Amino acid sequence: MHTPPPRRLEAMTALLSPAALQGAGPLARLMRQGGLHCVFQPLADLREGSVYAHEALIRGPQGSPLHTPDQLLACAARERILLDFELVCVFTALEQWGRQQAAGRLFVNISADALVHGVALVGAQRLGEVVRGFGLSARMVVLEITEHERVTDMPQLRQAIKAVHGCGARLALDDFGDGRSSLRLWSEVKPDFVKVDKYFIRDISDHPENLQMLQAIKGIADVFGTTLIAEGIETRDDLRALRDLDIPYGQGWLLGRPATAPRAAVDGPALDVLHDRRVAVLPHLGQTARPGILRSLLVVQAPTASPATSNDAVAAMFHEHTDLHALAVVDGTRPVALINRQQFMNHYATLYFREVHGRKSCLAFANHAPRVVELDCDVDQLVGILTSQDQRYLNDGYIVTDNGRYLGLGTGDQLVRAVTETRIEAARHANPLTFLPGNIPISLHMQRLLESGTEFVACYADLNNFKPFNDHYGYWRGDQMIRLVARLATAHCDARRDFVGHVGGDDFMLIFQSSNWLQRCKNIVDEFAREALTLFDEPARQAGGIRAEDRHGVQRFFPCTTLAIGAVRITPGRFRHAEEVANLAALAKREAKQTASGVVLHGGLTESSLGALAATRALQDVLAA
Repeated sequence: MHTPPPRRLEAMTALLSPAALQGAGPLARLMRQGGLHCVFQPLADLREGSVYAHEALIRGPQGSPLHTPDQLLACAARERILLDFELVCVFTALEQWGRQQAAGRLFVNISADALVHGVALVGAQRLGEVVRGFGLSARMVVLEITEHERVTDMPQLRQAIKAVHGCGARLALDDFGDGRSSLRLWSEVKPDFVKVDKYFIRDISDHPENLQMLQAIKGIADVFGTTLIAEGIETRDDLRALRDLDIPYGQGWLLGRPATAPRAAVDGPALDVLHDRRVAVLPHLGQTARPGILRSLLVVQAPTASPATSNDAVAAMFHEHTDLHALAVVDGTRPVALINRQQFMNHYATLYFREVHGRKSCLAFANHAPRVVELDCDVDQLVGILTSQDQRYLNDGYIVTDNGRYLGLGTGDQLVRAVTETRIEAARHANPLTFLPGNIPISLHMQRLLESGTEFVACYADLNNFKPFNDHYGYWRGDQMIRLVARLATAHCDARRDFVGHVGGDDFMLIFQSSNWLQRCKNIVDEFAREALTLFDEPARQAGGIRAEDRHGVQRFFPCTTLAIGAVRITPGRFRHAEEVANLAALAKREAKQTASGVVLHGGLTESSLGALAATRALQDVLAA
């Protein structure tokens, strides 16, 4: 039992309500006896690898039904002494931390309502005095608001927060993103710290959606001037990713578990990660369907007809607007049909059409099921139009609406161009054939490596004699060969250290932080040489190649397709921009293709000489040891 000194116990019980002072429930009795105690979990500085602060976590007697926080909170709710319980927890944390005489800040949990209640009981002017009474400086205390329920009185909370800041203490918002904390509370409280809920942190190294969400939260923190703390860090990969995302502080079992005494340093495995300057390979999220792509296109501001408009009037509009490919029929603001110019004018030019149909409604010769596209549609909807069996839109075009109201017309060629441009842009983020990161993520990763001052090896991989193979066997089998390169590259690279990107076509970028990059490259080249043979037919395998036209249209013999990798070693400070690295790697690739060797390091070293150099360095390391 961690019983506080009598004076401290007396000070705590003086704040209790009659329900807590006289209650017969097990928690009320435990509180009066001083039977609660705290354990302390470290918060680490992810840049320095040091312990920045500790969070006080309340516990009941070991082995009892009231040991864990969940059980204590549930019991407090049943006994209707929740505010009393929270205030006793705060006093217990301050009292124990004061006795420890430990360095660093102390984070103490409290709900918004309990904070308001506690400030009212103690008095705004006496907050600093009360904290100093525990032997603590108020500026080293952080009250961490946990929102178990909605804030019931925001004006009173603002006054309580003013009092907390006035005494020098700081505020934190706990579990942001768990569904209870809100942006409004963040805006109202203006906390010094925000703890990001573990939902967004767990396995962030494998989930690009969570990574993007964390980046968005980071942007909000920059707006409010708030410092972020990542909760629930349990793996090395997640810790490395958070460090490289420049999240300043973190908390979790990997860094240190709760203990009765404060810690001087984070746990060894976490410290190894924080001191390892290799950059994390962040998960990649390809560009998703971009809504509103029609906004960048020219929408034809065309006149409209109504259901009552006559065929003669429609003909007059087509004669007046000679470039108009179609005419929308609009009932109020809602489009109901589309009249194709060519089809209508063909009918109008027939014998007796004007006499019989001229004064009748134009709806008789209109398409009552036109393509209607919202201005904020995404590219997948447009692809659905392109691939549908009804291809009348190529001639008729389509109607563009904004929130269901007629806006104008679009043409079939605009639709094709919109989809094509969007797909090209998306391919810069993720290659549609292999789903590997495209040019933009490749450049971003190299730039992060350059800015971190980390040594790495950039490799440009390209296929020898791929075009003859592709021409001879067709694009379908050519795609199989490109996917084979992607599969082998990702299989032989360390996903935590190495980055595999698809530049386009048969060009790939491999960016290594693994020290055994050469062996990995050699394995990729050798395995490709074996598996690629299965894509050739038996006569070609027997002959060692195929006969096909070269780039000049001349028939000649081409050996079976192989893989060439050009490598360049990037040392800290050598380059400033990713484009410089990419250009040098492309030069190394050309050297590799010219020498017909599997792997070439820029500067003249071939695969064999690289192997000898690696063996020499290994021997030197052994002798030095």
